[in-house]
Amino acid sequence: MSITTDFNNQIKKFELSHVQFYGLVLPIGFIVLWTLASKLNWVNPKLIPAPIEVVKIAIQQFQQQEFWQGLGASLFRDLTGFVIGSVLAIIFGIVVGVSRWANYLFLPSFNVLRQISLFAWLPLITTFLDYGNSAKILFIVLSVFYPVALHTIDGVRRIPLNQYEVAKVYQFNAWQTLTKLILPAAAPQIFLGLQLGLIFAWVATIGAEFLLANYGVGLGNIVIRGRAALDVGLIVFGLIVIGFIGVTWNYVANLAERRILVWRR
Repeated sequence: MSITTDFNNQIKKFELSHVQFYGLVLPIGFIVLWTLASKLNWVNPKLIPAPIEVVKIAIQQFQQQEFWQGLGASLFRDLTGFVIGSVLAIIFGIVVGVSRWANYLFLPSFNVLRQISLFAWLPLITTFLDYGNSAKILFIVLSVFYPVALHTIDGVRRIPLNQYEVAKVYQFNAWQTLTKLILPAAAPQIFLGLQLGLIFAWVATIGAEFLLANYGVGLGNIVIRGRAALDVGLIVFGLIVIGFIGVTWNYVANLAERRILVWRR
């Protein structure tokens, strides 16, 4: 039985490695085509620089302290907004999912507010918080709150009633019901919301730095600086870094889910 299991695991690893390889075909093909177009002068080098020029810009940026300060500022805003938004959303989702009165009282207003575009909140946010870090973090908190809260509510409502009856039989108190029943049972949906929240948080981080660029530093400011100087290579470099960090966050979220929810196997 163990030999069969090991053989199946090896097959899955082989298939996974091939799937990952196929995912690299399109980016590699694009870079090859981009390089060929630059060498044959099919494109204007001032508008579309060659890949080697983007690499040179990347090396220059990595050697500058301003880049690392901007990276640190963006990650700080992203993680701060994500943690605050996620904690508030999970608490809200559990309360609304468990309490009928909280559902009647808060859910209608929540459903109305989540229909408002996040960017529509910016004028109100900047009126009270100006263009500083607090305004950017609040914008990120709002972007995280909605998806995490929705999935938490859904996860709590999916818990079968007979599980609550078992908890009553064992005379669980409120804390035991929360930690031994609600959180474990709703964990898959909560983690799905957290994954979406992590994506939304990073998008909101860069969006806030674009739209609230009057103050501070960040990765978004690199792209803005490139646009102001008509430096397309710097813009492309900034976009690549932003995309790479977004993919890294997604990988970290998937890895955390597999480790924490290992019991689901």
